[in-house]
Amino acid sequence: IKESSETEVQVIIMSVGFSFVMDVIKKPLSMGADELILVEDKSLVDIDGVASARVLAAALRLNGPFDLIFCGRQASDWDQSYVPMGIAEILKIPCVSYARRIELVEETVRIERTLTDGYQTVEAPTPIVITVSNELGETRYPTLRGIMSASRTMPAKLSLSELAINPGELAPSLSLRHLFVPNRTKECEMITGDDDEDAGRRLAIRLREEALI
Repeated sequence: IKESSETEVQVIIMSVGFSFVMDVIKKPLSMGADELILVEDKSLVDIDGVASARVLAAALRLNGPFDLIFCGRQASDWDQSYVPMGIAEILKIPCVSYARRIELVEETVRIERTLTDGYQTVEAPTPIVITVSNELGETRYPTLRGIMSASRTMPAKLSLSELAINPGELAPSLSLRHLFVPNRTKECEMITGDDDEDAGRRLAIRLREEALI
């Protein structure tokens, strides 16, 4: 989008957490991003998706205006996907999920969504939250110049106080008590008979016994 746009485009990366590993978190800078903003606080170590959405929305308000907000389609830990929707709800802007192609059309954005049985094309005004995954574009490799530039660039850091957020308000709304893979068992009963007619009669009797017919 940045390379194909006729107007100036700035790409800003945002993340929320504590004790970031700079060699990892700076990778988007070496891949072409313009700026990195980190909201860092000890109270952000063990927050849930609701709190993540609140903090990111506050950071976006502080650093706006913005046109496109890209989020991953789901989390890599518990596979949840409600943070993007939470950001859109808080900011009161549209949210379109599963984008595989994006095209800017004057004051709107045209988005091709991935569905289980095909694709869907929708248009929406900006600003907008869009969730994406590997269907959209290809990840560029960091260049040597980008790596050297990223090593010299310090990310901008924000505290919760700068966002006017009380850490006590970020207590998890959801408590994960137990995470497990459900046990699945399968039973197969073969119905046989002297011939097809006898096998069919025996099958009907067995289904009647199980109250299936």
